[in-house]
Amino acid sequence: MNIRDLIYSILTFFVLLTVACQTTNSTLNSGIWRGVLMNETGAEVPFNFELKDSLGKWQMLIMNGEEQFKVDDISREKDSIFIKMPLYDSEIKGIIADNKIEGYWVKHLADKDVKMQFVAQYGIKWRFKEQLKPVVQNITGKWATIFTNTEGKDSTLAIGIFKQEGNVVRGSFLTPTGDYRYLDGVLDGDELSLSTFDGGFAFLFTAKVNGETLNEGKFYSGFSSQELFTAKKDENATLPDAYGLTYLKPGFETIDFSFPDMNKKQVSLKDEEFKNKVVILQLLGSWCPNCMDETAFLSNYIRQNNFDDVKVLGLAYERTSDFEKSKANLQKVIHRFQVPYPFLITGYTNKKGEPAKSLPMLNTVMAFPTMIVIDKKGKVRSIHTGFNGPGTGAYYEDFVKEFETLISTLRKE
Repeated sequence: MNIRDLIYSILTFFVLLTVACQTTNSTLNSGIWRGVLMNETGAEVPFNFELKDSLGKWQMLIMNGEEQFKVDDISREKDSIFIKMPLYDSEIKGIIADNKIEGYWVKHLADKDVKMQFVAQYGIKWRFKEQLKPVVQNITGKWATIFTNTEGKDSTLAIGIFKQEGNVVRGSFLTPTGDYRYLDGVLDGDELSLSTFDGGFAFLFTAKVNGETLNEGKFYSGFSSQELFTAKKDENATLPDAYGLTYLKPGFETIDFSFPDMNKKQVSLKDEEFKNKVVILQLLGSWCPNCMDETAFLSNYIRQNNFDDVKVLGLAYERTSDFEKSKANLQKVIHRFQVPYPFLITGYTNKKGEPAKSLPMLNTVMAFPTMIVIDKKGKVRSIHTGFNGPGTGAYYEDFVKEFETLISTLRKE
């Protein structure tokens, strides 16, 4: 071997050695992971999830408090992973390397895609911090809360409901139009941190606990939104009556419409199948987490009772007026919850003002979902704005009792 060949061999050896040392392990591990989504403001929204390999098919359980959100559309290509959420038309795309996944959470909106940076580490069970300072107090209870935008102009009343055990805090915030679902977090000394990620929305709440007040509160939502909040402990805190926010305009007693179902067949309350029936109208969108909670509730109610004289209709207000795109998103909802009642595609989006145009007999459509209950004579008997889901505990239980009592009464009329 001449000197040139020797030098070439030595250089080749070191190049291969360097490449070998840089080779990463793209093994995907089953078990608990800690994920973080990075907001454009610099805030980090943490959450925990579990990955399971079941006979070669991967599943993901996103954990927020008592909820475990199942995701089973997961695929791999070499060191890449693609996690498609069953709702909300979003997905995580990442690269697996050395017990980490790095990439983006992408949300497909009607006119564009938006994304947040995503990082996950295998084997980390804590959510915010591994070592926490001793708590200074227990914040279990109700908190009268005010959210304001960063300019301090617009404000929203809310109620914080928390349950604390040691450093662990769980609960939610209720607003006049719905709740922020299952929040999971900690009290680190006097610093409160709560977060949630459900595949469609990412929320982070932080505040300082000072006796019976929460100060310096910040609320980060999604890709860039930020609000401020303060709260005061108040077991008597209340919100506006959800049954009085949306109502029929003077001179109206009934609801009238004609919208196509998923097969483009026009459906109206004047159709024979709704005569002498109690009808529950659900105004919803597949993009709306509170709507999904209400859909789960109504689907279970209908399956458990199967009353011949009760009908449910979902009126969908999607983020697109494209029928086929709306249909595709709603089919995911139907599959997820095994919905036993039909959805009608209104053709109207959830943009401000559009829903109200579709039902001009209403004073407004303030929130999604909105539930309208109609008696056997076709008269509107109840309109409930928003929905407090199972993450709100007693508030959800109270609604269920009110709903079941109302339907039982109307069935007997």
